[in-house]
Formats: sequence, structure tokens, C-alpha cells
Amino acid sequence: MPVPRLGVNLPTFGPHAGPVAVAAVAEAAERLGFHAVSATERLLLPAGPGWRNEAGLPESPVLDPVEALTWAAARTSRVRLATGVVDALFQAPIVLARRLATLDVLSGGRVDAGLGQGWLPEEFTAAGMPPSRRGAGFEDYLAALRACWGPDPVEHDGPVYRIPRSLVGPKPVAGTIPLAIGAVARPAVERAARLGAGFVAGLRDWDTTAAEVGWYRAAGGRGPVSVRVNLDRDGTGDADSVRPVVAAGMARAAEVGADEVHWGIPDGLPPDRQVAALEHVAAAAA
Repeated sequence: MPVPRLGVNLPTFGPHAGPVAVAAVAEAAERLGFHAVSATERLLLPAGPGWRNEAGLPESPVLDPVEALTWAAARTSRVRLATGVVDALFQAPIVLARRLATLDVLSGGRVDAGLGQGWLPEEFTAAGMPPSRRGAGFEDYLAALRACWGPDPVEHDGPVYRIPRSLVGPKPVAGTIPLAIGAVARPAVERAARLGAGFVAGLRDWDTTAAEVGWYRAAGGRGPVSVRVNLDRDGTGDADSVRPVVAAGMARAAEVGADEVHWGIPDGLPPDRQVAALEHVAAAAA
């Protein structure tokens, strides 16, 4: 079984989220030979009466993923820059297309775009977007996004999104940006395969992830499969706690057919300890 490529989630939330930690982890990932760094999106954190964080959301606000990756791009020269994932529906497709293409140009063509439909009701409310936009509306969104990256003049006349005949730029370095879709429900996973996109899975347990990857491949998915795995959020990041988890996780990832594993470092650690934990991840994966 091929060994999955290594990635790391940048420290974009938690008490140390900021320029020092993002730069330190990105630079360490490049030095250690990681394939990619990634950043995820969380528009808000609910705080209403009776709210229970049963989904394991961060406990503090999250840096914007595109801006965080831009900062990481300025401190690196090789490592890939992945959104894992951006909830696309909360901004117009032409806006996200230009933001990602700008990052791609500034980084020399290193962007991998992981996109999702969103699921948190409070985020849809705050963004002024009805949850019914998911599904067919998301498919039209992706078509409009890809049109923006295509040759000028750009024009898209879909059932939901319209782009008048226009010159739209910048264009991605390679002519397009690789797309992957984050999904949990089977129809959404199969949609990723049908649309020719990769698949991003968030680990809940390995048996569930194996089933999700199986749905994707059975539906004809040929793109890369990336799995997001968090180390213990409250962990110490030392070798004894990190290495066994990573070694076992990489073995399971290979078994389920993942092409890439992005590890989440405990967000309570200061930047130097996060770098040390990343070194333990690299050693265990090797």
C-alpha cells in the first residue's frame, strides 16, 4: 500500500493563533518535507442559549483560511497550500475564485482548493444564505467557479449563479486549481466523484472513513483523498503521546486508500512546542 503524503493543519485557532505560530508551523512543515499545509474555515462559533458543542468545534474564533495561507505562502517556497475546507456558499463564486487565484499566483501555483457546502445553521443565517442552496446550487457554484478560472471572456448562465460576459482575473498559474470536496453524507461524497473533484474526509472513526472513501471510489472518484486527523486537542505534543497515534493513523489511512493525511497539532501549545510536535509527526510517519 502506498504511504499517504503528509500534511499539517496550520494553527489558525486557539490561544496562540497568529502570525508567529502560522509562520513557524509552515516553515517547519517545509523543512521536514511535508507535502502540504492546510487551513479550515469557521465563520462563527454559536453562543446562544442552550448551545452544546457536540461537533467538537474550536473554542475560539478562527483566522480566515485564505489569508492565513497567504501568510504561510510568503514564508515558504515549495509546500502546497490547501483549504481544508472553505464553506463556499457564504461568498459569491467570482469572489472566491479571484481570492484563490490570487493566492495561487502569489505562491507560484501551489494552491489546492478544498470546498464544502457548510452545515452550521447559525453560519447560514449570518451569511444570509438559505441552507436550500446546497446540493444543486452547490454544483452550479462549482461550475461558475471553474468558469472564472477558464479562458476569457468568462460567461456563466446557470440556474442559480450568473456571470455576464466579462474578463475575470487573475488566472491560476496552471490554468485551473485542483478541487476537492469535503463531505459526510453519501450523496455529497458521490457528488465529489461525479464532478471530477477530490474528496476531503474529516476523521470521526476509521471504519466510517473507510466507508466514505469506498462510496467515493465506487462512484468513480479518481481524485486524491485527503483525511483530516486531529491529535489530542489537550495533548502535550511530546514524542510518547504523538508517535504511536501518528504511526497507527498513517497505517489505517493507507488501508482505507487515503492519498494524504493532514494532522492537527494541539492548539493549546505555544509555537515552539507545536513545531516539536510536528517533528514527532514526521518521525513517526517515516
